Amino acid sequence: MKRVFDICSAAVGLVVLLPLFAVTAVVIKLDSRGPVFFTQQRMGRNFRPFRIYKFRTMTADAPARGPQITVGGDRRVTRVGRFLRRYKIDELPQLFNVLKGDMSLVGPRPEVGKYVDLYRKDYEYILRVRPGITDISSITYRDEEGLLRDRDDPETFYRTVLLPEKIKLARLYVERSSLMYDLRLIIETVRVVFNRPSSVSAAGTAGDGREGRH
Repeated sequence: MKRVFDICSAAVGLVVLLPLFAVTAVVIKLDSRGPVFFTQQRMGRNFRPFRIYKFRTMTADAPARGPQITVGGDRRVTRVGRFLRRYKIDELPQLFNVLKGDMSLVGPRPEVGKYVDLYRKDYEYILRVRPGITDISSITYRDEEGLLRDRDDPETFYRTVLLPEKIKLARLYVERSSLMYDLRLIIETVRVVFNRPSSVSAAGTAGDGREGRH
């Protein structure tokens, strides 16, 4: 049932959002040199790697100019990219990943291989399901770049503090996964994107960037 919901929702979403995709592609090309899309290898279900799709929000040479995490105020982010990231428009091309079967609408956010290797035992449990466009950590840590901004060593903080917390939430999602829970998380994601208070706490009860990793 979840897969049918994903396919139907992604197909409808891509049709409805086609004008937005076209406008976004034009402004990205006008704003800076480089491709419209950013792709990167992430780890998928059962440790099967796949290429994730996003709208490019950073300079074309961003991977050579900095780490695989993005902190607040990162100079590699373009003017248009800041807007796309603010409203999560850069994530929309992942609907193609959903159609291909690489991802789900809701599921643990996919990580790059080097981070998965650090916590492989945890990911053996987490990657029993498809990674998703949004999840509990995407809501809880919606300002991840801000959290990393003031750290002396953002990479170490992400690897040793933030990522373990996100892994806990990913495990929680796998435990509670259901179609109704997915619908709730989709609604909460829309709320937080538009600055509406969320009713999902860090524990996922009432009360998920890199180019580089984009």
